[in-house]
Amino acid sequence: METVMQTTTPTQSSTPTQSSTAKRVRSVRPVGTRAVLAELDGLQDVLALQDMLYKSPLPGQVDVLAAAETVMVVGESAAATRAIGARLLELELIATKSTDSGLVVIDTVYDGDDLADVAGLTGLSVEGVIAAHTGQIWTVAFAGFAPGFGYMVGENDVLTVPRRSSPRTAVPAGSVALGGQYSAVYPRRSPGGWQLIGRTGARMWDLDRSQPALVRPGDRVQYRAVREVVTARAVVTTSVEHQAEPDADHHTDFGMRILNPGAQSLIEDLGRRGYGALGVSAAGALDRASLRRANRLVGNSSSAAAIETVNGGLTVEAVGDQVIAVTGAPTTLTVQSPSSADSEEPDGDAQDAVRTVPMAAPFALLDGEVLTLGPPEAGFRNYVAIRGGIAVPEVLGSRSADTMSGIGPAPLVVGQELLAGDATASTAVGSPELQPEFPGTGVTVLDVVPGPRADWFDQSAIESLTSQEWVVTPQSNRVGMRLDGTPLQRAREGELPSEGTMAGALQIPPAGLPVLFLADHPITGGYPVIGVVRDEHLDLAGQVPIGGRIRFRMVPDSPDFTKTPEK
Repeated sequence: METVMQTTTPTQSSTPTQSSTAKRVRSVRPVGTRAVLAELDGLQDVLALQDMLYKSPLPGQVDVLAAAETVMVVGESAAATRAIGARLLELELIATKSTDSGLVVIDTVYDGDDLADVAGLTGLSVEGVIAAHTGQIWTVAFAGFAPGFGYMVGENDVLTVPRRSSPRTAVPAGSVALGGQYSAVYPRRSPGGWQLIGRTGARMWDLDRSQPALVRPGDRVQYRAVREVVTARAVVTTSVEHQAEPDADHHTDFGMRILNPGAQSLIEDLGRRGYGALGVSAAGALDRASLRRANRLVGNSSSAAAIETVNGGLTVEAVGDQVIAVTGAPTTLTVQSPSSADSEEPDGDAQDAVRTVPMAAPFALLDGEVLTLGPPEAGFRNYVAIRGGIAVPEVLGSRSADTMSGIGPAPLVVGQELLAGDATASTAVGSPELQPEFPGTGVTVLDVVPGPRADWFDQSAIESLTSQEWVVTPQSNRVGMRLDGTPLQRAREGELPSEGTMAGALQIPPAGLPVLFLADHPITGGYPVIGVVRDEHLDLAGQVPIGGRIRFRMVPDSPDFTKTPEK
């Protein structure tokens, strides 16, 4: 079902002066069509390859995500990714030089929900678990899952415990946890499947610091038991928990005012790439084609920031005369003039001031006019672009809100003003465009390729994945779609070491119900990925509504992707 490239002559060296026992990547597995997973013999090899790729990036390399026994490399295209996979097998690993790092002390209150369970799993008392956790030095091996989340390895394996059979949908910020051989602190509220043993007030991630992450790979950490949490005071202007300040170069009298944000409205662009080592995913619009279309219609650059809103209800008022376009899920767009909006019982003239405007076409929204998006007739997400784009500060190269990491502008609120920027690409607006079909009441078919851990499942599980209709549950969000159906059974027992993952990955927790990662996904995960939705179907996946039905269609790897070399 999957392609695995393996080194066939591990002792062969391409450099005559190198030792014939030079270490190499053990094998390479495709992760969809835009990434490959290099498997190595241990953490030292992982660190060596990570260091080499940072210092000498391969052609087309976009991001590098190190994990326990693997390094995932993301490519800019399928062709570049194929070439990266082949090149990785040729590299000779050069060990990194060790550095002496300082000691970071993390004060912890040990009252976690899973503390008693951890005691039972380890055969220790609760007091014994606390003593074992505080009595050793932990070393940060790599970062992942979320910004500020450091995977820490202890001096022994006394506290090695399995992850929960079903992950929590929300773990409180500051939770101190165990998962497999690692300990970590959740930097913010997020989903998670680790065992919670305590909590801390330490700020693991703070963009106001010169080094946002409190702990970085190579740092040594010691936990110290305390009776109460003391939280450091900090102001984070770029978190989704706070409103971003407008750019100083723009005026507050030109843009849009939010009268009703609907169920959830966010500012998104095409996302940020290349920050996986910090635990930051790409984020960005879930339906990238619709965002590009909206920007094209108003004459913006394709990556300009716009509003992504779900399930209708968004209402905005023009502040100054604007040019707007709305794309995505087909819906009714209503514009009211100031006179009709203020009238409790509109007369004929006021009624004439209420009009509808077309989807996927530029239109004028004059000063004081109010635009309302109705509920979608199909699909789930709409994109509202304003000429010039939305002017909010960039964070790590993007204006996108990342709901997983807390990076970027906050969700929109009533009364908020959005300023128009200068991200235009043309002096003219675009012509009306036809939109694709969006998911309706039927079944949405998504193409998947075998995942890097498809070998954790037998053929009956693969057939169950592709033969049944999966229902999108209300617990779904921009991080991932949680699907309901007949659970899939693994063919292999045990824990999978955390490894890099990407949007489109279908993770299977022990409970057997798939989670389809979307744009705000954690960058690493510890559950096997049975398949990966092809990149060209991710926009379609982002339009499937809550309660919608999905069927997966397994397709072979792209013919120009990685192939097992002939022996």
